[in-house]
Amino acid sequence: MSARSGRPAEGSWTEHYPDLGTGPISFTDSTSPEFYEVEREAVFKRAWLNIGRVEEVPDHGSYATKEIEVARASVIVVCADQGIRAFHNICPRCGTKLVWHDFPDRETAGQCQEFTCKRCRHSHGFDGADPHLIGVHCDIWNGFIFINFDAQPRQALREFLGPMITALDDYPFGKLTERYDWVAHNNSNWKIFADAFQEYYHVPALHSQQVPAAVRVPDAGFTCGHFQLDGPHRLVSTAGRRRWLLPPEYMYPIERATRSGLVGPWQTPDIGDIPDGVNPGGIEPWGISNFQIFPNTEILIYGGWYLLYRYWPTSHNTHRFEAHTYFHPASSVRERVEHEVAAVVLKEFALQDAGMLGGTQAALEYGIVDDFPLNDQEILVRHLHKVVGDWVDEYRREHTGAGAVR
Repeated sequence: MSARSGRPAEGSWTEHYPDLGTGPISFTDSTSPEFYEVEREAVFKRAWLNIGRVEEVPDHGSYATKEIEVARASVIVVCADQGIRAFHNICPRCGTKLVWHDFPDRETAGQCQEFTCKRCRHSHGFDGADPHLIGVHCDIWNGFIFINFDAQPRQALREFLGPMITALDDYPFGKLTERYDWVAHNNSNWKIFADAFQEYYHVPALHSQQVPAAVRVPDAGFTCGHFQLDGPHRLVSTAGRRRWLLPPEYMYPIERATRSGLVGPWQTPDIGDIPDGVNPGGIEPWGISNFQIFPNTEILIYGGWYLLYRYWPTSHNTHRFEAHTYFHPASSVRERVEHEVAAVVLKEFALQDAGMLGGTQAALEYGIVDDFPLNDQEILVRHLHKVVGDWVDEYRREHTGAGAVR
């Protein structure tokens, strides 16, 4: 599926992508243990996966480990002479886990000149053209570190990302380095939580304190301004109203006191020109653009700061949700407080979404209903599940000579 230029007529998003179809879809891809086992191989061991940013390994010898359960892998990312490189977190001499501190299943970071195995005490360097460590394909786009477990990736990273994502080439991510992190372990398939951020009509019902009463009525017509698809990736942009123009009852008291909250600090430093690719639909007033990089990364760009989400499957019906907020480094105590308030308020609203996941997953697993109609504002939901299914079908054809039954 190729990128589309321009903006389709309002209310007709799905018909501009005829390959998606318009019929009901099944969510057995989110409840089937058998499907999940193939999805591991077909998607997460073939796609480029974002695992961090260059600021996390800034100097020679800086390293960080990443646990990727869905690929049954642990990875070391290290800043080496040749740049940032990735290796399997395994001692090639004795086969034990190479880098860990107190608990081998937990991620860690640090700085060293070589890695020494705790079991066989053999040291492994990461510089030089031919280190003994087992390499993982690694590449960088605009400061984001991606890896690929495939023996020979089918596409270079930039080709995989495509023009819709690389339209952010000139966005100054490197200026936004003050980061706040949190993790939630959820009792749902990873795609179910991704679906929650692919439509926004749930906002008036689920986040009722976020919007005025006039928007909460069923026929208010709460819609998004722009949807766009490019290959396996997706984009949704929304209009936005300045938060401080809302009456006090539509925000927490701490938001008004600190002039910061759900949409970030009310005033942000000038970070330079913003590329047109941030708001390709030309929405005015523009609020948020959510770039969903297949399979499991989302970059949500607000005015002067951004959010990063990742969904890491841990079983067919559980996943780890990682969230990071990025701001321009604070130049005063007040700015630091503004950033922390924004991070906390955003966490509250994301956990409201997460709180629905267990009920959704449980109901899907009853199997009573399996034909779900999707409306035009759910085009991204339809697209994600189709793309995952297509990748799984392709993998099965290659390995069994037949397509999948979904």
